[in-house]
Amino acid sequence: MKNKKILAVTGLLLMSIIWGSNIPYMKVALNFSDPAQFVFLRNFFGAMTLFVILLCLRKPIFIKEAPKLFVLGLFQTAGFTGFLIWALVEGGASKTAILTFTMPLWVALMAWPLLQERLTLSQWISVLIVILGIGFIFDPLNTDNNFRSTCLALAAGFSWAIGTILSKRIHRKYPRMDLLTMTAWQMLWGSIPILSIMLLMESQSILWTPYFLNILLFNVVFVNAIAYLLWFYALKHLDASLVSMLALFTPISGAISAWLLLDEVPNSLEKIGFSLILSGIFLLLLYKSKEKLS
Repeated sequence: MKNKKILAVTGLLLMSIIWGSNIPYMKVALNFSDPAQFVFLRNFFGAMTLFVILLCLRKPIFIKEAPKLFVLGLFQTAGFTGFLIWALVEGGASKTAILTFTMPLWVALMAWPLLQERLTLSQWISVLIVILGIGFIFDPLNTDNNFRSTCLALAAGFSWAIGTILSKRIHRKYPRMDLLTMTAWQMLWGSIPILSIMLLMESQSILWTPYFLNILLFNVVFVNAIAYLLWFYALKHLDASLVSMLALFTPISGAISAWLLLDEVPNSLEKIGFSLILSGIFLLLLYKSKEKLS
């Protein structure tokens, strides 16, 4: 069990680097493809990659629990990646990376009515710090600020939070369900709503350049297939608050990558907002961990 936890922590840190550093590359990919096209391609072929691996390992594919994974795919894959890419269309990569990671905030707030886990005073203070940081990024007095991208990034984090809660419930209800099979099915189900949107919208032809193909291949194999597997593995073997705390490297690596690749430098209010959000989330998760130890 100890070895599994060490492996989960190592895999989670690797996942954070993969997800974070990929965010600016996804924004670049949108120069070659419409958002719905790119989201569908990375999700669908990510699922197909996992199904091929299942065949090679001779593991069962058609499981009776597969239809029950549709709701998980709707939030964890369709909602999370859909809103994330849409936010990148409307705004910067660094802001999207930070705001998407408000996921632990939404998990904490939803755990109160759904799991009867009340927040302590210290946790409420942490929540208020995060909300204050979001307020700085919204910057309501600035009419030139892109409110839409901010809301979309927050929606991605909220959808990710719902997926996190659902996956924990699934692990408890079906502890013997193969993790690889679960990841593949939820990813496949999550690609269906995106396909529907893609077919309903007018799309331009994809520019199949070598650069776009490399980004797509990286997203299919590493960002979706491997990183999602690492995420669900961590959720299965680690406490949810520890998973979220370690995953804080995701927005940090995303912001650094956006600076290096896209030359994105946040303004003064965004820097304050980013600092408050990351500090508040860290404190929220820290107090949560201490509460469980006491």
